[in-house]
Amino acid sequence: MLSFIGYFNISIFILFTLFYLYQIVYAVVAVVKKTNPYDNISPKKLHRFAVVIAARNESAVIGGLIDSIHKQKYPRELLDVYVIADNCTDTTAQVAKNAGAYVYERFNRQQVGKGYALDYFFKQLLKEKKDKLYDGFFVFDADNLLDENYVYEMNKVFDSGYRVVTSYRNSKNYDSNWISAGYSLWFLREAKYLNNPRMLLHTSCAISGTGFLLSSEIVRENNGWKHHLLTEDIEFTIDSVIHGETIGYCANAMLYDEQPRTWKQSWIQRLRWSKGFYQVFGKYSKDLVKEIFKGKSFACYDMLMTIAPALFVTLTSIVVNLFFLVFGLFVPSMTATMIPTTITAVCMSFFNFYLMLLVFGILTTVTEWKNIKSTPAKKIKYIFTFPLFIFTYVPISIAALFQKVEWKPITHSIAASIEECTVTSKR
Repeated sequence: MLSFIGYFNISIFILFTLFYLYQIVYAVVAVVKKTNPYDNISPKKLHRFAVVIAARNESAVIGGLIDSIHKQKYPRELLDVYVIADNCTDTTAQVAKNAGAYVYERFNRQQVGKGYALDYFFKQLLKEKKDKLYDGFFVFDADNLLDENYVYEMNKVFDSGYRVVTSYRNSKNYDSNWISAGYSLWFLREAKYLNNPRMLLHTSCAISGTGFLLSSEIVRENNGWKHHLLTEDIEFTIDSVIHGETIGYCANAMLYDEQPRTWKQSWIQRLRWSKGFYQVFGKYSKDLVKEIFKGKSFACYDMLMTIAPALFVTLTSIVVNLFFLVFGLFVPSMTATMIPTTITAVCMSFFNFYLMLLVFGILTTVTEWKNIKSTPAKKIKYIFTFPLFIFTYVPISIAALFQKVEWKPITHSIAASIEECTVTSKR
């Protein structure tokens, strides 16, 4: 029985390592290959874009985003701003109008969420035949702020042929506390060590919530926005990759957004994300597997690993070891050997997971040090709390399996300017 426990734990470790070994390769590529192919090029064309912001009761922050759009180093006449005031009960619509945006107000209590708001807007635009005014659409959340070169840099990648482009995601409030820092480090790591190497290796990147650009051709092909699961961003990504779309990444386009600071807000948000990932996995995993073997698509494999509930591989290992631990407690002849073996295995699972996350936390903090607005002491401190933040996904992921989850708005209140969010020595 002891040999079975040993073989089981080794098998789980090997399996997990083999499935995600490519992400270690990604990290090596990101560290070694530092040159950005879009650093020293000029676009052939400055495209005309529309900025689309779905907002629900965001009067405190939406003015700051629109202001940062107006401050873009990009021709003003090529950039229009649209706000979907979605089921708002505050002054979001008026604030957006006063800031110079075109506002579409929507009231629908049955179809709730960003995906439905985007679909409503795009269908209105198609109906009004305004879609052909634009080459592409930027999609932002109301709490975002943009670096002044954001649109110009995104245009470079779009102009090179990518129909969908995502960007570098930074945070307004990295050092509010360990929760906001946990989010921030995860998004920085996602940008630097997932999307960046994907772009360098010419495979597809993934959209993470906000800060992306899509071609107006896609809007017409989809007759609006057809993705309505709880995580419409990752659903759009997976559906696009399955249909052969390669999503680009612009490392030089930096966006800042506000991270939750309270456990309650974080629980609500990540519960929706976890449930949404289950929904996407349930709907698209078969198609991804088909494309991996039929189309020999590495991008589909990457996306399958991205949405796969990998956390449950670790949980399975822990549960099996705990089962044998309990078994050892009730079988005196096995107690002396079974208990130390199983306790060691459980502790090692946690330790290995913590160590892996700590390494990524250190690597991300060191390489992105200049882009993190915080004190050196807090930057170092939050490296060590980063794995603990990720550990909190365990109860959230379990709750998402059994709980009915509906889209709920997250309150944003940090009305900072882009100048306040930007570090002194910019990238």
